[in-house]
This record gives sequence, structure tokens and C-alpha cells, in this order.
Amino acid sequence: MILLRPARDGDLDPIGRLHHRSRITAYSGFLPAPALDFGSPDSMAEWWAERWTWERHDHRMTVAADGPRIVGFSYLGPDASPGVMILHAIHVDPEYVGHGVGKRLMIDALPHLGDRAVLWVLAGNDRARRFYEKGGWRFDGTTRVEHWGGVPVEQLRYAWPGGRERATE
Repeated sequence: MILLRPARDGDLDPIGRLHHRSRITAYSGFLPAPALDFGSPDSMAEWWAERWTWERHDHRMTVAADGPRIVGFSYLGPDASPGVMILHAIHVDPEYVGHGVGKRLMIDALPHLGDRAVLWVLAGNDRARRFYEKGGWRFDGTTRVEHWGGVPVEQLRYAWPGGRERATE
């Protein structure tokens, strides 16, 4: 049985490792190797530990746990734009993708996003785009490019339409 709960300090290492696995699996079909090769499971675990140290006071991290195993997480907090929240991440262990874990994490996050919320999704990540669109998010026309391992990676900004509606599909 998968339970959702707030993240604890001891979860950051498994969260970083899960994030690394999820990223490699989800992005390998459309990003070149150099964009995927930067970082390692250890460095992702260290990155989350550092990030959580500085952001825990105004961010929310929820884990999906199957017994003692963390199989997914969501991360949200204030955006750089005043009055806007950002859903930074929903990542699910590749073995659990398609089993409703991401949907449960999304439903859990929505009441904490307020009336104005955004998220960024990789332009080539069609599966994630369908997931967010099915949940009610809409591409707002804004794009940006970040460099991952020296490779330009296009991202699309999605906006939540507001209110406290929950993703149901």
C-alpha cells in the first residue's frame, strides 16, 4: 500500500537517487547523452540535501512510500514571481510509473498551490505534458532554455487555472 507523507531528513538520499533514475528513464528517449550524463545518484542526493536545508521553511516536499521504499515525491514552493507558487517536481520511480503514484502526488499538491501556480516541463517530454494537461494544467505560451551538460534544453511553462479543483482523471 502506497502512503503519502511529508518528507523527512532521512528521505533526501533516496529522493536524490529516485530523481536520478526517474530523469534518466523519462528523458532518455528525447535528450542526448550529454544532457543526461551530468550528475550522478550521489550528487543528486547531495543536491537535494543542500536544497532542502535552504528551502524547507517555505517549500513542501511529499513522498510516496511503499512500505519503507520511497517510490515518488513532489516538491513545491513560491515562484520568483510574487503571489505565484511553482510545482518544481513530481518524480516517480520508473517501476511505479503508470500505477497512479504521480496522480496521487498531484492531487495532494493542488490544495497547496493557491490560485496562481506554474510548472516547467521539458518540451520533448510528451508523457509528462499529457499527464499535466489531463490534470488541468495548460501551456501558457512561455518557454525558456536551460543548459544541461552543455546541451540546450527547451522547457515549457504550464499554468494552473486557479481555484482548488482537483485532478480527477
